[in-house]
Amino acid sequence: MFRNACNAAVLILIFLSVLDCSAEWKNLFNGRNLDDWQVLNGSAEYMIKDGVIVGISRTNTPNTFLATKDAFADFILEYEVKMDDGLNSGVQIRSLSLPDYKDGRVHGYQVEIDASKRAWSGGIYDEARRGWLYHLENNPSAKSAYRHEQWNKFRVEAIGSHIQVWLNGTQTVDLVDDMTAAGFIALQVHSINDEKLAGKKVRFKNIRIMTENLERELIKNKTEIAQVSYLKNRLTEREKRDGWQLLWDGKTTNGWRGAKLDKFPEGGWQIRNGNLIVEENDGAESANGGDIVTRKKYRNFALELDFKYTEGSNSGIKYFVDTELNKGKGSSIGCEFQILDDEKHADAEMGTDGNRTMASLYDLIPANAHFYVPNESAPKRLNKYSWNRAKIIVDGRQVAHYLNGIKVVEYERNTQMWRALVSRSKYHIWPNFGEAEEGNILLQDHGHEVHFKNIKIKIGE
Repeated sequence: MFRNACNAAVLILIFLSVLDCSAEWKNLFNGRNLDDWQVLNGSAEYMIKDGVIVGISRTNTPNTFLATKDAFADFILEYEVKMDDGLNSGVQIRSLSLPDYKDGRVHGYQVEIDASKRAWSGGIYDEARRGWLYHLENNPSAKSAYRHEQWNKFRVEAIGSHIQVWLNGTQTVDLVDDMTAAGFIALQVHSINDEKLAGKKVRFKNIRIMTENLERELIKNKTEIAQVSYLKNRLTEREKRDGWQLLWDGKTTNGWRGAKLDKFPEGGWQIRNGNLIVEENDGAESANGGDIVTRKKYRNFALELDFKYTEGSNSGIKYFVDTELNKGKGSSIGCEFQILDDEKHADAEMGTDGNRTMASLYDLIPANAHFYVPNESAPKRLNKYSWNRAKIIVDGRQVAHYLNGIKVVEYERNTQMWRALVSRSKYHIWPNFGEAEEGNILLQDHGHEVHFKNIKIKIGE
């Protein structure tokens, strides 16, 4: 009898343990009313039908958000969404609405719901702040995860600065960003301008969250997709493991010198708040502090950095630089990822077919976004007068430029076509331009204020 009692007690404890485990999930929507939610910014309608939250699009209103009254920091969030085609939507996480920020406009991380041909569902957009942080050009195999006009299940794991997203069991995002540690969750009805879209719906159900004992519920055995990090002048553990190195430490001039000096320039550049800044000098090319270059030379590499350009500014990132060329006035010679205010700087109208515009291979190949929207006229994705991300990949003779995660230029050096391009450019006076096996990496002083940070490199074979 005693043994039976003990067995019964053990079974009860196990049962209670199971109940306790399941109780860690909290339903954010009770299926009956929206008492725990509040509408922010717009005037689109939210209603409840058959235990589902239904957002109804309408014209003449900005984005409308149904936000939780509670804020959340670390969590696992799951929800299901069904959206009519033609609409765009998303779910805000760790988001805010503050009186002193754009009159209370909702801002923060948004898990995208995208039914367009672009197919970026499950990506992370920074609403009303920095724009796209992780789009699916970083992870194109996940573009097929979204099911049009069907129920789609999303899962978000937000632990510290690490945010990961799954859509219908496929991982879409691996993001590291520490701008906002906590905030509300909100369901979006996006603004529309087309009357034909008025009345279309986006539906949400099975919205639940876990905020404690997260470790045992995290998805294990993750498939490694591309990781994108915005940690300032720091590498993630994944980046270190993958071979990335900081090219600038965010504090000193170590590893850099003037292009025409054996030391770092005494003026014209400054380090402030973790940013490396070219000072304004009325647009004079390399006439103040002058260009700066890495002390080391590089052959095959992936170079990534963030830059912020100012109104009317001109600068550039050069590679395969030979500092022994052009000892006189002006900039050192090398292939250049152009940084330019296309709207306000006259150089954008010079050259040929826009080959002097932002992210172009300067004076040689124009940058465009056709690599991710083939056969359509698509603008480059650019954050005006704010932070943008440049990436240059060199693999032997193959080179590509990326702007904010999207390929905008690709070419092959040391070919007949390459030499024909050079012969028609301003570089034709330099023998074998762009054909060096290795060279310095350069940040240009063109007399305009431009900021740089997060400069890192991964050296190839």
